[in-house]
Amino acid sequence: MKASLPLLGITMGDPVGVGPEIIPKALSNPHVLRCCRPFVFGDATRLRVGAASIGVRLKFSEKSSINDIRVGHDGIPVINPAGMDTEGCEWGQPTPISGMAMAAYLNAAIDDAMAGRIAAIATGPINKLALKMADIHFNGHTEILAQCTNTHNYAMMLAGKRLKVVLATIHLPIGQVSRALTKKGIATIVSLTDHALKTRFGLRVPRIAVAGLNPHAGESGLFGSEEEKIIGPAIGMAASRGITVTGPHPPDTVFYRASRGAYDAVVAMYHDQGLGPFKMIHFDDGVNTTLGLPIVRTSVDHGTAYDIAGTGQASPASMVAAITMAVDQARWLDRQCTQRQPAASIMNLEPSTQPNP
Repeated sequence: MKASLPLLGITMGDPVGVGPEIIPKALSNPHVLRCCRPFVFGDATRLRVGAASIGVRLKFSEKSSINDIRVGHDGIPVINPAGMDTEGCEWGQPTPISGMAMAAYLNAAIDDAMAGRIAAIATGPINKLALKMADIHFNGHTEILAQCTNTHNYAMMLAGKRLKVVLATIHLPIGQVSRALTKKGIATIVSLTDHALKTRFGLRVPRIAVAGLNPHAGESGLFGSEEEKIIGPAIGMAASRGITVTGPHPPDTVFYRASRGAYDAVVAMYHDQGLGPFKMIHFDDGVNTTLGLPIVRTSVDHGTAYDIAGTGQASPASMVAAITMAVDQARWLDRQCTQRQPAASIMNLEPSTQPNP
């Protein structure tokens, strides 16, 4: 690994999920070591167990801080914040300890990224139940990252080579989606998408499509009024800012058209509207990336997969893609112009009361 390559922090995620397996698999990929200098926020013992379970021979060396890292000289460096001990944890069995550990790994990574000590973060999967068991009341990575970086306008993008989907609302019961949609909120999501595609994906004039909420995009109010009252005016607001955006498009066709090159990204109104078609195409190699943050963060687009944790069955494709995309975004982004503030500890934060950005 060349010293000129960007330094990338990888969070191990849930110690009892598939993170400790897919990370050794990903770090065994020669392409990963050619594009960055990786290290892990996690538990070296757990990573060794994970590597042994899949037959990967990879050395992990424990380091106390990023200042002690000499990537490539002593295996893969591992920083274990506060010395979190997960040795007694069992595969697929979340505990308060595993919840506290995954939060500690993420918090340390955010702190180093905000301070400019690393170029980007690629996160392993975490579990919402384990977070709650540890008395950390957030629904996922996106909300934690936003609060720790003091980011008010943010969005979740699922990205692959054929399709990119951004969510107007994230983790909400389906019955609450319509009430959560606002003209300003959707226009902000479109603006975040446009800015990210330009600054982090290198597109000069991104083409953004916005999906409707109802069948046939409401069909002139026949199947719902959200398109005429909220989504359409929001698109107009975004277009008035010079953004190339169209819609609302019928949800049953817009993702297909985008996957064939008609659009660079689709803004979906709710979680499963966007993730269903995305995972049909990019189930193994999709990447979750957070837009609007002052740091680069990517993640696998799957969960902890407790049912197969410890069996060696989990694919590393999404983790490899997340690492590669994090490096690409870090290179596109003009980091010299990014303003950073000290990160807050998620252990002391209350979740945002806003249902969506």
